[in-house]
Amino acid sequence: MSGGVDSSAVAALLCEQGYNVVGLTLQLWNQRRLAGHEGMPESVQGRCCSIDDVYDARRVAETLDIPYYVVNQENRFEHDVVRPFVAEYLSGRTPIPCSLCNNHLKFDQLLITARQIGAELLATGHYARNEFDERTGRWVLKRPADRAKDQTYFLFGLTQEQLSRTLFPLGEMRKPEVREEARRAGLRLFEKPDSQEICFIPGGDYKKFLDAYLAEQGEELPDSAGELVTTTGEVVGTHQGIHNFTVGQRKGLGVATGSPLYVLEIRGDARQVVVGSGDELFSRTLRAQRVNWIAIDDLREPMRVQAKIRHRHEAADAVLEKTGHDEVLATFDEPQRAITPGQAVVFYDGDAVVGGGWIT
Repeated sequence: MSGGVDSSAVAALLCEQGYNVVGLTLQLWNQRRLAGHEGMPESVQGRCCSIDDVYDARRVAETLDIPYYVVNQENRFEHDVVRPFVAEYLSGRTPIPCSLCNNHLKFDQLLITARQIGAELLATGHYARNEFDERTGRWVLKRPADRAKDQTYFLFGLTQEQLSRTLFPLGEMRKPEVREEARRAGLRLFEKPDSQEICFIPGGDYKKFLDAYLAEQGEELPDSAGELVTTTGEVVGTHQGIHNFTVGQRKGLGVATGSPLYVLEIRGDARQVVVGSGDELFSRTLRAQRVNWIAIDDLREPMRVQAKIRHRHEAADAVLEKTGHDEVLATFDEPQRAITPGQAVVFYDGDAVVGGGWIT
């Protein structure tokens, strides 16, 4: 129970269906920890997993008359999500903390806690579906009925064991129906807006977060200043650190030319940021590692899929091939814009998630 409308409606639905429901909230990050530090805002409202959200979740549990517990996983969250997030940005990659949180905490630690209290299943407010495929003998993750709320991109790391013990009650519902369910159940938060920000980065300003976090840890921001270069190696400017850039970025390059320049590549070891035209942002191939398979147990021959390289990216037709241990190559039918190392790529076969991995 995150304190939002979705998970609150799930709790209400399961109570109506006769389940013996226990509410669990993960305490992941002290929202006041860096507040006001080095330009970080004092206010912590409006963020996922805030103290206000915990209060709302507790109030929902009281309304539904179900047991409720807060599970403190701050140390695990910092180790498995925050520290990798910082390391990835400092190396010139663009991470996805929400996927790491799902993999390491929401569907790992919560299932452990569920077992400890005798619960058989974990239910969440994610918009997704899962079902058992008798033909393959595997659990399959599928897109939800409400495509606008599809969260399967962030769930590609789920294992067969996790999928077998998870319920997604909102998979067949649309957001207006969910809000109506919450209203009908007497939950006062039925009109509460969705949280949009990463829970530990207020305002989405990751640069200020990096400065504040490293200062708190007694660490200095590494000197990664270097050159802005073109694909031919021509030096067109300098920069103050590779962590200030991401592939596809146009603003803040500090270079004046007759035509727009975009970040094409970040070479962490050389401390170089490669820039070029918008046309040069397009590529037909990507490689991914640390692949998790869901609909299949392994990739044994080339497979046609639809590949999604960002949460808001429209999945594009591609051929998927295995190129080594835990590595795949995706070749798109049409070039795709700003394929970004550090992001996830998720492979679909229609509504079903074939699997996914991390772009190298």
